Amino acid sequence: MAYQDSRVAQTQTHAVGTNKVLRNTYGLLAMTLLFSAVTAGAAMAMGVERMNIFVFFIGAYGLMFLVHKTANSAMGLLATFAFTGFMGFTLGPILNAYLALPNGAALVMNALAMTGLTFVGLSAVALVSKKDFSFLGNFLMAGAIVLILAMVAGLVFQVPSLMLMVSAGFVLFASAAILYQTSEIVHRAGETNYILATITLYVSIYNLFVSLLSLLGIMSND
Repeated sequence: MAYQDSRVAQTQTHAVGTNKVLRNTYGLLAMTLLFSAVTAGAAMAMGVERMNIFVFFIGAYGLMFLVHKTANSAMGLLATFAFTGFMGFTLGPILNAYLALPNGAALVMNALAMTGLTFVGLSAVALVSKKDFSFLGNFLMAGAIVLILAMVAGLVFQVPSLMLMVSAGFVLFASAAILYQTSEIVHRAGETNYILATITLYVSIYNLFVSLLSLLGIMSND
């Protein structure tokens, strides 16, 4: 009887902890997405030119490293907003480029709607089904390496078909990352830090949106 009471108490504690991480993660995610929208709008209003790819990588990975180093302190929140604000600011010139196209507004809105629906749908699958998607961890690690190499090759050789495959690959990668991260929170198998969970989901949403925008632009011959 005492053993059963202990198991019930552990289950209740697990559920409370999971709900707390989920609530904090989605709350912070909503705020960072809103902040990114503000910085993207500022970049668009100022007519900022597209950032050099090497400067982008240094800024993005440098700030991401800072987030991971400070994730267990109050500084982690400041680092999170610095990272997401930077990512939003770099998105501004990309959006301006697409909005300059004849059907640019439709492309941006379609990509935004598809991103939102995909995120909500995948999150619902992980939360409702309670399925453990931890097996995607190895796929994500291998996929990240392949995509980075393919992206570098695409930038060097400027092969349109390769860039198309890279964009499609990032859509799949981002979708798998959303399932994996949400599952990790639900099962408490890995992620219990809501700042790190937020960053993972944010990067997945960012990659998903940019990749869908690229694919829609290619399919519309833009």
